Amino acid sequence: MKINANTIKPGMVLQHNNGLWVVTKVNHVKPGKGGAFANVEAKNLETGNKLAERFRSEDRVERVTLEQKDFSYLFDNGDSLVFMDDETYEQIELQKAWVGDDRIPYLQEGMKVVIEMHEGRPIGLELPDHVVLVVAETEPTVKGQTASSSYKPAKADNGVRIMIPPFMGVGEKIIVDTATGEYVRRAD
Repeated sequence: MKINANTIKPGMVLQHNNGLWVVTKVNHVKPGKGGAFANVEAKNLETGNKLAERFRSEDRVERVTLEQKDFSYLFDNGDSLVFMDDETYEQIELQKAWVGDDRIPYLQEGMKVVIEMHEGRPIGLELPDHVVLVVAETEPTVKGQTASSSYKPAKADNGVRIMIPPFMGVGEKIIVDTATGEYVRRAD
């Protein structure tokens, strides 16, 4: 759907220069002389390249709406990961390089994820905000140690290194933020 450039907002996805771009920053300018324009900073959804473009307010740009579908993670298939559509039970394989090495360790069998699609092609993958992990190895708990601002290094059962409070030990369940990889709290 075509929209006027003066209605562009951060978070919108635009089709421009034969690519899909998510708008990261917009600065609408109305100079004293001449026509209004929008300075737009965007990031390519497929390549990750950045773009700085100036659109006049009368320009029309193509806005794209991405379809968000719920999938379940099934298993690791070598170079790819297999997901199942929760509605149709169709399976798709996504390359590990596309998913990203920083996100793969958080995937757990049966985990619900959201895959953004455009014309049947996957564009983005959203993990849940938090996952439950088990502390696999860490330094022993020192008696009398309290929860202070000093954290100690630990390794979770998925291989991710994380900083945890000093009173926690091996075998404890913790909640970790998937975006930052930081300890959130002890799991119930």
